[in-house]
Amino acid sequence: MDRNIRTVDDVLELLDSLFAPEADRGTGDAASWWDGFYSDRSKPVPFFAAKPGENLVSYLERGLVTRGRALDLGCGPGRNALHLTASGFEVDAVDLSPAAIAWARDRARDARAGIRFLCGDAFTLAGSELAGPYDLIHDSGCFHHLPPHRRISYLALLDRVLAPGGHLALACFAAGAMGSEAGDTDLYRHPHHQGGLACTPESLRRIFSDGLTEVELRRMHDEPPESPYFGEPFLWTALFRRNG
Repeated sequence: MDRNIRTVDDVLELLDSLFAPEADRGTGDAASWWDGFYSDRSKPVPFFAAKPGENLVSYLERGLVTRGRALDLGCGPGRNALHLTASGFEVDAVDLSPAAIAWARDRARDARAGIRFLCGDAFTLAGSELAGPYDLIHDSGCFHHLPPHRRISYLALLDRVLAPGGHLALACFAAGAMGSEAGDTDLYRHPHHQGGLACTPESLRRIFSDGLTEVELRRMHDEPPESPYFGEPFLWTALFRRNG
């Protein structure tokens, strides 16, 4: 007889176990799946190219974010972390996948970029390895892989390590273009994940409404293959500023 639920963390871990395993791409248990995904560096995956997101480049060019300390969540092979470092940020970059981190470290070494890479679950690392405060938290593709209950952990991470006046730069699946549109409750009954969870502008504004102010929310520009930037129109790009 198990009667072990005492804390919010206990509830979150229980929900982790109830979420369809084949749909889990956002918790620590998904590391092996991502290792397989990143094992072939020659695959024609758009975000395997060493190109920063066009939205991130735009924020920097327009002076919408302040240079300082940055955290790149779900950094993958490090394409955005490299651009942030080259733009004058002190960068911490974290990913679940050892294969992704190894690739990102190879790129950083070739570019002679001083990026601090961490392999693991950002929610577990927060408060220790990811101590903050960060002037920018950048997320291109992490948020939409989280099970619904882990939005609580995500918001707690922002509250803990994002500096007052700092920014969250987010790119995530757009409803009607990519990802599952199943309701949160249904995601615990059936594996409708479809590679990630789609969001609407209204859902993003609601999720981040407590303590964050919208600066910009739009569809990502469609960048051609010859562009030096990454851009796919099935993504929303959003920039939020922390109040205070």
